[in-house]
Amino acid sequence: MLQVEGLHAGYGDVQILWDVNVTIEQGSITALIGSNGVGKTTFMRSVAGALKPFKGIIRYEGKEIQDVPQPKRVQMGIVMVPEGRQLYSGLTVEENLFMGAYTRKDKKKVKEDLEWVYTILPRLKERRKQLAGTLSGGEAQMCAVGRGLMADPKVLLLDELSLGLAPVMVDTLVKVLEEIHRTRGITIVLVDQDVQVALSLAQKGYVFVHGKVAMSGDAKELLANPDIQKAYLGI
Repeated sequence: MLQVEGLHAGYGDVQILWDVNVTIEQGSITALIGSNGVGKTTFMRSVAGALKPFKGIIRYEGKEIQDVPQPKRVQMGIVMVPEGRQLYSGLTVEENLFMGAYTRKDKKKVKEDLEWVYTILPRLKERRKQLAGTLSGGEAQMCAVGRGLMADPKVLLLDELSLGLAPVMVDTLVKVLEEIHRTRGITIVLVDQDVQVALSLAQKGYVFVHGKVAMSGDAKELLANPDIQKAYLGI
């Protein structure tokens, strides 16, 4: 569904990614793991269209999209939930959710998707009239995920799902991801500092080191790899 070949990317004169190759299968959950600053977010932003690569090819459903602007990629089904939530704090929860659907014309389906989001994230329905800036960290992450789902994604890019959240909230969000993957077949690409959570949820994983893919393979096998356990799990 998504193929990245020879990706070089960065910011200004600073190169972060070097010749990165990643393949995302349709309907899969793929985890990108690695320490802070190794290029995971840069990769996600390149795929989402928020960052123009220096070099390389990004193919989506067989078509090259590296020069396609981000709003068009959203319409095509590539949606990113950024690190830090980035909600509109002065808008209500429901208004933030509707912001996720700003490129959509199918108003009836948008309303149906709003009810679906409220079904899988009932806390948001309880808070729908509350200003986003007053939410707890977990509720804000729920709202960010819900806003992403309101864009009707085919590929959902989730950057740091569990960052700063209590374990019980992480468990809730993991169950939500499993539900949307199971019921709607949404392809998910997940970046998370909690390697245990990321690889347990995924079918495939990529390990980023110094801006390059150092290792890739079956997620469960990566989780059992002694080098991964030592580097990221403290085992």
